[in-house]
Amino acid sequence: MNHRPVLFSAAVLAAATLALTGCAGGDDAPVEEGALELVTPGTLTVCSEVPYPPFEMEDGNGGYTGFDLDLVAAIAEKLDLEVSIQDVGFDGLQSGTTLIAGTCDFGASAMTITEERKTNLDFADPYYDSLQSLLVKTDSGITGIDDLEGRNVAVQQGTTGENYAEENATGAVLVQYPGDAEMWPALQAGQVEAILQDLPVNIEHVKADSDYQVVEEYNTDEQYGFAFAKGERTNLREAVNGALQELRDSGEYDTIYDKYFSAE
Repeated sequence: MNHRPVLFSAAVLAAATLALTGCAGGDDAPVEEGALELVTPGTLTVCSEVPYPPFEMEDGNGGYTGFDLDLVAAIAEKLDLEVSIQDVGFDGLQSGTTLIAGTCDFGASAMTITEERKTNLDFADPYYDSLQSLLVKTDSGITGIDDLEGRNVAVQQGTTGENYAEENATGAVLVQYPGDAEMWPALQAGQVEAILQDLPVNIEHVKADSDYQVVEEYNTDEQYGFAFAKGERTNLREAVNGALQELRDSGEYDTIYDKYFSAE
């Protein structure tokens, strides 16, 4: 993936500062920008692997959109910051390598919170509940995970979808790809016969092409969270949590959610 920054302008709030509970010191005092330890002053620099619709997408005008990135833009507005999106590889992001290197302030890339990832990452409060799923051609003869023996199945490297396939797709030939941008064309070209990954992403493909269908969904009790380098930017993580709660309380979160998921 290339690493190109794109700036989004975040409107200045009417209030000069945002009071966030649970910040450093345990009182209701607002967090000053300097205390957030931003990579670039005045800007929220966020790493994400694009594309991964409907969570991360290019908007056709040189910028980015999607559920995660719209939510990031709303958080930045609450914190009176601009946003710079860095397009990075997911494997380096989920392993903590990218964040430890100081490339960005945090990662927003449909990342499931897991105990394994918590050894290298800190997470903000969960912001999305997800399922895994199996996508195939409608005429494939595949009706579920039990039909995958001996078949090539696309999985994204370093993801919980890959883990689920390793544990449950008995006899399948798992083919690793960097992301959905490579898996979807591979399925269309017949290089693989199925994709096992997050349900919302597979649903986007069904919407785009009726020759494909989701034949099974798997409840894995997954929740997505924004990822931070372990032990770093604690004030920023708490500020993000406070902004997320404000968005939920005001109904703005629901508006962003319905934009992408109301048809599901």
